[in-house]
Amino acid sequence: MKLATTNAVITGAASGLGEATARHFAQHGAQVTLLDRDADRGQAVAREIGMHFVETDVTDEASVKAAIATAKEQMNGITAAVNCAGIVYGIKTVGRDGPHPLAPFSRTLDVNLVGTFNVARLAAEAMAENDPELDGARGVIINTASIAAFDGQKGQAAYAASKGGVVGMCLPMARDLAQVGVRVMTIAPGIFMTPMLAGLSDEIQAELAADVPCPRRLGEPAEFAQLAGFIVEAGYLNGEVIRIDGALRMR
Repeated sequence: MKLATTNAVITGAASGLGEATARHFAQHGAQVTLLDRDADRGQAVAREIGMHFVETDVTDEASVKAAIATAKEQMNGITAAVNCAGIVYGIKTVGRDGPHPLAPFSRTLDVNLVGTFNVARLAAEAMAENDPELDGARGVIINTASIAAFDGQKGQAAYAASKGGVVGMCLPMARDLAQVGVRVMTIAPGIFMTPMLAGLSDEIQAELAADVPCPRRLGEPAEFAQLAGFIVEAGYLNGEVIRIDGALRMR
């Protein structure tokens, strides 16, 4: 696969890692349909890069089905899906106010894990209809986990569980989809300069960056996007999780 001839759907594309990926793909000739709940921001980014936008709730089956159908029609097929939509709460298992509320735990898994699978399965269905390339390839799915899947910090039980699930389904999903020529890869980012972190003070950002061995800084969303683009074109990458974290191991 070549990025210049890729037709991609990208979730969480109105901001952060998803937006950076949409911009990178578009700059390199891909057709992109941005999916996000934030219609105002999503439409603005899509207009800016000359691409398509569909307001989408990744946790809703009907919403994703409609988004995939629209994207498929607009781009004359789908060959890549990048799942970047996600949420995070910082709540301890037992804190000053009692046990971790169940609702935010369930919501985190619903968005980060179930939402990722929801988009992946429906995008894969669309990719299975593509004409195969010479090596049988019909598409690629790139899911976003986190290094929290491996060494989550306190207050991250829900987030780490959801991202651990994304890691855990990578290989079996790749094996499931091998018969139709769809690869599945997962990226596990470290601490990146997303809108959530950008709102923190310079002092706190510096403290976070100081824990990263090399380079001693926060990751840039463009670096995530470059890796996603590389995965699209590196056709022998399949069923694996790639950490992009500056060798950070959280404590």
